[in-house]
Amino acid sequence: MRRGIALLAITGMTIAGLTACGSSESEKATDNTTASESQSSDAALTVWVDDNRKPAFEIAAKKYEEETGNKVELVVKENDQIRSEFAAQVPTGKGPDITFGAHDWLGEFVTNGIVAPIELGDKASEFSDIALQGFTYDGQTYGVPYAVENLAIIRNADLAKDPTPATFDEMIAAGKATGAPNPFMVQIGEKGDPFHMYPFESSFSGPVFKTDAEGNYTPELNLGGEKGEAFAKWLGEKATAGELSTAWTYDIVVEAFKKGEVPFILGGPWMLGDFEGMNVAVDPVPAAGDMPAAPFVGVQGGFISAKSENQLLATDFLVNYVGSEEVQDALYEAGQRTPALKASAAKIESDPVAAGFAKAGEAGLPMPALPQMGAVWGFWGGTETQIMGGSDPVETWNKMITDIENEIAKK
Repeated sequence: MRRGIALLAITGMTIAGLTACGSSESEKATDNTTASESQSSDAALTVWVDDNRKPAFEIAAKKYEEETGNKVELVVKENDQIRSEFAAQVPTGKGPDITFGAHDWLGEFVTNGIVAPIELGDKASEFSDIALQGFTYDGQTYGVPYAVENLAIIRNADLAKDPTPATFDEMIAAGKATGAPNPFMVQIGEKGDPFHMYPFESSFSGPVFKTDAEGNYTPELNLGGEKGEAFAKWLGEKATAGELSTAWTYDIVVEAFKKGEVPFILGGPWMLGDFEGMNVAVDPVPAAGDMPAAPFVGVQGGFISAKSENQLLATDFLVNYVGSEEVQDALYEAGQRTPALKASAAKIESDPVAAGFAKAGEAGLPMPALPQMGAVWGFWGGTETQIMGGSDPVETWNKMITDIENEIAKK
């Protein structure tokens, strides 16, 4: 049934946020216009997606086209290029109407004025709190979430039958007891991987940035001091002991796990497709310091370009189709990430692997969406590899703190 572009499911939703954006679509509306009063259009939406999840988004696109008569063009982009291309093209008036990506891009996107706000109205209550938090910046929601993800310990339950111990050292001991060539592995690589090392680091020092009374990140770095130095010393010690290695890449870790050469690895749900047929369990990350190990929690979703001339159409597509139970179910099947929609997430609660990732994420911390986060990654990873290569931990770590703070001061 042709439905025009009416946003029939967004009961009570207003488009006041869109009217401020100056697009031709938003100019049709007033602050008091409900979405259901909008008229049909022949406009087409351009949507950037990654290759893995394109089939799931095709479900949303097909239903949208059938019900509205409007077209959707799904354009596949490389994961490592979507963010930079979107940031470069939108200011010039090019780029898509919608791009999908991670919530930690939001601070940069908002600061540079390249994404449009969105009012979810009653629909907001259908998403998990952490998913909505991920797509909220300075109290305003931008985009629609579809999945929540975090790291956890993936255990070969044929090699290690008991749950992963509570501390890193106990896990190493349990891994050695299995007789496998490696007790534990995690991807690090020659450039370092602070994302994957962060659960261990957080058990020493907590969040990357200090937080205010309401728990929101501030731009003040929280990686330094005695706690940061303690993590740096631990990192050097574990590399010397052979319990961590920059030679471990994603492919090396996955292959070792598949061959039964390691009982415990640290990884995400995106790895599970490689382990089909194996007896796999998922446990919380053990602590290396004196606090719980807190993996980053990331949220995936769709952003609307601030330069899009089809913002009402884009809102309809994201809220009513990508935000539908059918599509969120399909996106889970495509990537094994916990759905942002509560109704879809409830369906996987009985799955022990999905429940394992959810349990590990309970201690997690949202990935900072601050624009200052862009000053952290390069120094962070490089410093970790230097320390693992034998550089003085404290001296090298403190130089990193100075370098990051100087970089943040330039912004």
